[in-house]
Amino acid sequence: MTEISDTFADLRARNQSALIPYLTVGDPHLNKTPRLVEALIDGGADIVELGIPFSDPIADGPIIQNAVSRALSSGGRPLDALDVANTIREKHDFPLVLMTYYNPVFRLGLSKFLSLARKSRISGIIVPDLPVEESQVFKEECIAHNIDTIFLASPSTTLERLQRIIAQTSGYLYLISTYGVTGIRSKLDESVLSLVRRYDELVAGSVPLAVGFGISKPLHVEQIVKAGADGAIVGSAFVKIIAENLTNTARAAQKLRNLTKKLKKATRLAK
Repeated sequence: MTEISDTFADLRARNQSALIPYLTVGDPHLNKTPRLVEALIDGGADIVELGIPFSDPIADGPIIQNAVSRALSSGGRPLDALDVANTIREKHDFPLVLMTYYNPVFRLGLSKFLSLARKSRISGIIVPDLPVEESQVFKEECIAHNIDTIFLASPSTTLERLQRIIAQTSGYLYLISTYGVTGIRSKLDESVLSLVRRYDELVAGSVPLAVGFGISKPLHVEQIVKAGADGAIVGSAFVKIIAENLTNTARAAQKLRNLTKKLKKATRLAK
């Protein structure tokens, strides 16, 4: 069992699903990220994804792209995310997941990157631009460092490819709920809920199913959990709060905490 799988097992025993917020490390400044993450933890988040800022975030919409730009402008570097994670883990026994494109990993070297990540007590890693077909060495190295490998699936993923993805995935399967990039949506189409129901049947409990892209309201969380999701991934809604409170960290933290509480409550109501 890993830290992430233990978290999902505990949540199942309490008849809950996981709330998984995302923040970009260094937005708006590196020294503010730990406080903002702590607000998510205080609000009841179960796992937090920490995004390493990268100059070409192809999977992200304007809200997170702007967060990445702010982080890079403030001098953020990829390894700073590991320092932030270490700072958080010194105070909180709490699973943290890194989301990074492969370029920073490649430049440092896979084994060295994962060794540093493990020293910072990173629980899992997501690499959106690493094809599952090229992931065997990555998977083996992550196993050696006791780090979960979280892969993504989407509406266009074929059954054959999904089987390969599930074989490489641990921690949870990240289901991209819709075509396009990250962002805030006013409502979830029935096609999204049908997709979640279909994936719930396909995954069949082999790995927890967490759904992201467009999830931003308590109602969204209720809907996807009722459809079969084991977790709700929320990014742009939290990042937007930071963007609206760049000069007031205390207010940003309070708003993050409040939204987290509302979304987490929905994971309980939905079951």
